[in-house]
This record gives sequence, C-alpha cells and structure tokens, in this order.
Amino acid sequence: MTSDLAADVPIRPAQYARHWVAPLVSSVVTLPGAFFAYVFAGLAPMACDSCTEAQVSAFQPSFDRAYTVFGLCLTVSLLCLATAWLLPWQERFAARRVGFAVLAPCAVLVTYLVFVGMVDWP
Repeated sequence: MTSDLAADVPIRPAQYARHWVAPLVSSVVTLPGAFFAYVFAGLAPMACDSCTEAQVSAFQPSFDRAYTVFGLCLTVSLLCLATAWLLPWQERFAARRVGFAVLAPCAVLVTYLVFVGMVDWP
C-alpha cells in the first residue's frame, strides 16, 4: 500500500544543493584581494616621495587618472561578486553564478594590473 502512495508523488527535479559554494569561495578570494589592491594603490604615491619636480609633474597626472580608473573597475569587480550572490537560487542560474564568481577575483587582478600599467612610474 505504501508503494502505491509513493508512485503517486510527482517527481521534482533536485534542488541545486551547493549553490552557495562558488560565491563563498569568490568572496573569500575577492574581498581580501580587493582590500590589498586598494591599499597598495593608495600607497603608490609614496614611490615618488624623493622625486624631482619633473618626475612629480609626470607622475601625478597619470596617478590621478589611473586611480580613478582603478576605483571604477574595482566597483565593477565587486558588482560581479554581488551578482554571483544575488542571482536566483535555481539550477538554471548555476552556470551564470559560477561565471560571475570566477570573474570577480579575475577582475580585481586585471584592475590592479591596469592601474600599474597606467601610472608613469619614476
């Protein structure tokens, strides 16, 4: 009799059981990475403490532009992380969630490399 009842229960697709793993790992990597990138970018003007006036005139405008781009791109990486967390918790969004979770720390790395490349170092 119980086997008849079990046969009448509709079969539902399995829930995506580990939907939180990719955003969690990405958060553990992205947030400290963004913090340290922000600290290193903030300490970058100290590279020109003992510069001559000509070196400062070349360094300062390039640093100002690069720091603005750095802030905007760092915001984009944090938005990728937020998107990984805020996507609906359904299996059809699992690939997108993993994609945004992988993109967030990569965006932090690329952001820092772009910053270092834009500055005219003495």
